[in-house]
Amino acid sequence: MAKELFNSHTNHTLANKIPFQYNGTMNAIITVVGSDKVGIIARVTAFLAKHSINIADITQTILSGNFVMMMMVDLSKSDISIDELRKEMMSEGSDMGVEVNVMNEKVFSTMHRI
Repeated sequence: MAKELFNSHTNHTLANKIPFQYNGTMNAIITVVGSDKVGIIARVTAFLAKHSINIADITQTILSGNFVMMMMVDLSKSDISIDELRKEMMSEGSDMGVEVNVMNEKVFSTMHRI
Protein backbone atom coordinates (compact mmCIF):
# COMPACT_ATOMS: atom_id res chain seq x y z
CA MET A 1 0.00 0.00 0.00
CA ALA A 2 2.80 2.45 0.86
CA LYS A 3 4.43 1.74 -2.51
CA GLU A 4 1.24 2.63 -4.37
CA LEU A 5 0.88 5.85 -2.34
CA PHE A 6 4.33 7.08 -3.37
CA ASN A 7 3.99 5.84 -6.96
CA SER A 8 0.74 7.73 -7.43
CA HIS A 9 2.58 10.99 -6.68
CA THR A 10 5.46 10.50 -9.12
CA ASN A 11 5.54 12.52 -12.32
CA HIS A 12 8.97 12.20 -13.91
CA THR A 13 7.89 13.96 -17.12
CA LEU A 14 7.07 17.24 -15.39
CA ALA A 15 10.11 17.00 -13.09
CA ASN A 16 12.45 16.63 -16.07
CA LYS A 17 11.23 19.92 -17.56
CA ILE A 18 12.28 21.97 -14.52
CA PRO A 19 15.84 23.38 -14.78
CA PHE A 20 18.54 21.67 -12.72
CA GLN A 21 19.51 24.98 -11.09
CA TYR A 22 16.78 27.27 -9.83
CA ASN A 23 18.03 30.52 -8.26
CA GLY A 24 21.29 28.74 -7.41
CA THR A 25 19.65 26.01 -5.35
CA MET A 26 17.44 23.07 -5.97
CA ASN A 27 15.88 20.63 -3.58
CA ALA A 28 14.62 17.16 -4.36
CA ILE A 29 12.40 14.75 -2.49
CA ILE A 30 13.68 11.17 -2.29
CA THR A 31 11.38 8.38 -1.15
CA VAL A 32 12.49 4.84 -0.34
CA VAL A 33 9.89 2.10 0.16
CA GLY A 34 10.29 -1.65 0.60
CA SER A 35 10.95 -4.49 2.99
CA ASP A 36 13.01 -3.42 5.98
CA LYS A 37 16.59 -4.68 6.08
CA VAL A 38 19.92 -3.65 7.56
CA GLY A 39 21.82 -0.93 5.71
CA ILE A 40 19.17 0.90 3.66
CA ILE A 41 19.74 4.27 5.31
CA ALA A 42 23.52 3.77 5.34
CA ARG A 43 23.68 2.94 1.65
CA VAL A 44 21.41 5.78 0.52
CA THR A 45 23.13 8.40 2.67
CA ALA A 46 26.62 7.21 1.65
CA PHE A 47 25.64 7.60 -2.01
CA LEU A 48 24.33 11.12 -1.37
CA ALA A 49 27.49 12.13 0.52
CA LYS A 50 29.68 10.76 -2.27
CA HIS A 51 27.97 13.21 -4.65
CA SER A 52 27.99 16.22 -2.27
CA ILE A 53 24.23 16.08 -1.77
CA ASN A 54 23.17 17.42 1.61
CA ILE A 55 20.20 15.97 3.50
CA ALA A 56 18.08 18.93 4.64
CA ASP A 57 15.37 16.83 6.30
CA ILE A 58 14.69 13.14 6.79
CA THR A 59 11.95 10.96 8.23
CA GLN A 60 11.78 7.19 8.40
CA THR A 61 9.25 4.71 9.74
CA ILE A 62 7.92 1.19 9.35
CA LEU A 63 4.42 1.38 7.84
CA SER A 64 2.33 -1.79 7.55
CA GLY A 65 5.53 -3.84 7.58
CA ASN A 66 7.25 -1.68 4.95
CA PHE A 67 10.32 0.48 5.41
CA VAL A 68 9.37 4.05 4.38
CA MET A 69 11.84 6.91 4.23
CA MET A 70 11.39 10.41 2.86
CA MET A 71 14.19 12.94 2.52
CA MET A 72 14.50 16.48 1.28
CA VAL A 73 17.95 16.95 -0.20
CA ASP A 74 19.85 20.01 -1.36
CA LEU A 75 21.38 19.53 -4.82
CA SER A 76 23.07 22.95 -5.04
CA LYS A 77 26.58 21.47 -4.61
CA SER A 78 25.87 18.12 -6.25
CA ASP A 79 28.25 16.81 -8.89
CA ILE A 80 25.38 15.03 -10.70
CA SER A 81 22.09 16.25 -12.21
CA ILE A 82 18.69 15.31 -10.85
CA ASP A 83 18.21 12.97 -13.82
CA GLU A 84 21.50 11.19 -13.04
CA LEU A 85 20.54 11.07 -9.36
CA ARG A 86 17.18 9.53 -10.23
CA LYS A 87 18.78 6.89 -12.49
CA GLU A 88 21.52 5.97 -10.00
CA MET A 89 19.18 5.89 -7.00
CA MET A 90 16.74 3.64 -8.86
CA SER A 91 19.64 1.28 -9.58
CA GLU A 92 20.79 1.35 -5.94
CA GLY A 93 17.20 0.68 -4.86
CA SER A 94 16.91 -2.27 -7.22
CA ASP A 95 20.12 -3.73 -5.78
CA MET A 96 18.68 -3.39 -2.25
CA GLY A 97 15.22 -4.68 -3.18
CA VAL A 98 13.49 -1.36 -2.45
CA GLU A 99 11.86 1.26 -4.65
CA VAL A 100 13.49 4.68 -4.76
CA ASN A 101 11.85 7.74 -6.31
CA VAL A 102 13.44 11.15 -6.82
CA MET A 103 11.32 14.21 -7.55
CA ASN A 104 12.04 17.91 -7.86
CA GLU A 105 10.80 19.50 -4.61
CA LYS A 106 8.87 22.19 -6.48
CA VAL A 107 6.93 19.54 -8.42
CA PHE A 108 6.28 17.61 -5.19
CA SER A 109 5.04 20.74 -3.40
CA THR A 110 2.81 21.74 -6.31
CA MET A 111 1.27 18.27 -6.47
CA HIS A 112 0.48 18.31 -2.74
CA ARG A 113 -0.94 21.83 -2.64
CA ILE A 114 -4.41 20.57 -3.58
